[in-house]
Amino acid sequence: MAKLSEPSPEIETPAPMRCFRVIANARAGAVLEAGADQFARRIAAGFEAAGCRAEVELVPPRQLQERLRAAVADETVTPVIAGGDGSINGALPVLVGCERPVGVLPLGTVNVLGRDLGLTGTVEQQIAAICEGEPIAMDLGSINGRLFHSISGMGFFSLMARQREYARRRFPFSRLAAFLFAATRSILFTRPIRVEMEIGGERRQVEADAVLVTVNRFDGAEWRRKRLDGGEFEIHILDTGGPLSRAKAAFSMLTGGWRNSQHLVSLTGTAVTLTRRDKRRGHVTFDGEVERRTGPLVYRLLPDALQVIAARPPEPLPYPAEYQFPS
Repeated sequence: MAKLSEPSPEIETPAPMRCFRVIANARAGAVLEAGADQFARRIAAGFEAAGCRAEVELVPPRQLQERLRAAVADETVTPVIAGGDGSINGALPVLVGCERPVGVLPLGTVNVLGRDLGLTGTVEQQIAAICEGEPIAMDLGSINGRLFHSISGMGFFSLMARQREYARRRFPFSRLAAFLFAATRSILFTRPIRVEMEIGGERRQVEADAVLVTVNRFDGAEWRRKRLDGGEFEIHILDTGGPLSRAKAAFSMLTGGWRNSQHLVSLTGTAVTLTRRDKRRGHVTFDGEVERRTGPLVYRLLPDALQVIAARPPEPLPYPAEYQFPS
């Protein structure tokens, strides 16, 4: 009688290695400090250490959209934009057309969006968070059709952004010195602006040192957002109290007490229109980038406009921490 052979164990096929294409701003500070070749090798090694593969392209700012568009068109890779908030802002017109989640590798000074996505620490830690991360939907804002992902403003905040760029060139190796220089000049030289505001169908006129519009609510000392899909703008108005009030407001933002500042009023809405009463062209910030604009600034919210990879939150402990014992 023939003996039945035992079924051979099934051989598990390893999952294909996930492939990313990193389009990096060749003028980013982190790239210039490390050198292009060394930086590209570090990025590729970071993805390999995290169990992924990455093609790295370092391109001048003018070519970022073109190369990112090619990465979006290649469905075999996950596009990643590497740069500061301004570089990410410039990539938004391309990223919103991507039907799959995209990655962000923050290389700037402030990295507002990167922090909100949980991408902090060393470059290697940020890369690992991207490889292990999960897609989320995030809202975007637009001003007369011009997209932004986090912050837009005029007055003190736009002057601060302009002074910061100047300070970076003057103090390339000291971020603290550059910040203090920019903050001091902005506090001293800001001039009040008269703005007509329309929020939720209600009109008001204000004279302020600054007006700031954020996509969803910021809080805390580091200005982080708990939600990127909250579906609202928050409008912050800094009153005209002179240099002393501007200094106090700036200090309260650094220390986290700005919500209780007597010099700051915050409102919320899903649509905002700002019009300068002097009819002059004024500087407006878009995620740290500055442009001169005239006429009404019509802010519109674009809910869930972008799918982006966020760091996976830490796994919850099965028991309260006080009942955890070392292994």
